[in-house]
Amino acid sequence: MKETKVAFVCVHNSCRSQIAEALAKKYGLDILEVYSAGTEVKSKINQDGVRLIKKIYGIDMEKNQKTKLISDIPPVDYLITMGCNVSCPIMSYKFQKEDWGLEDPTGKSDEEFIKTITLIEDKVLNLIERVKRKSF
Repeated sequence: MKETKVAFVCVHNSCRSQIAEALAKKYGLDILEVYSAGTEVKSKINQDGVRLIKKIYGIDMEKNQKTKLISDIPPVDYLITMGCNVSCPIMSYKFQKEDWGLEDPTGKSDEEFIKTITLIEDKVLNLIERVKRKSF
């Protein structure tokens, strides 16, 4: 039973937060209820992110995900902001907030995108382990 709700948020909910949602669902589906959202939304998920996540992990983000506002998701236990370099979205959370301080790879090379994806994957796996140990 999923008992821990996690939200990954950034301003536009089109790239880093969507990647984090996809990877957290892949690795933590058994223990996490995962959301991503933003204070504004783009019309679609970043197409470079969609392409690379599909290529690397076989996950079609456009099939099961869409851009959402923070008002579109339920209250969560843990709030993860991506590192917005502006004003990160604010929403309530039950236990803890953490900022991952990630640069937005939008418009950059595939190599830079993959570096960001790898960082997100590492952070997601670490988050899942901390949630399992209840040491968030």
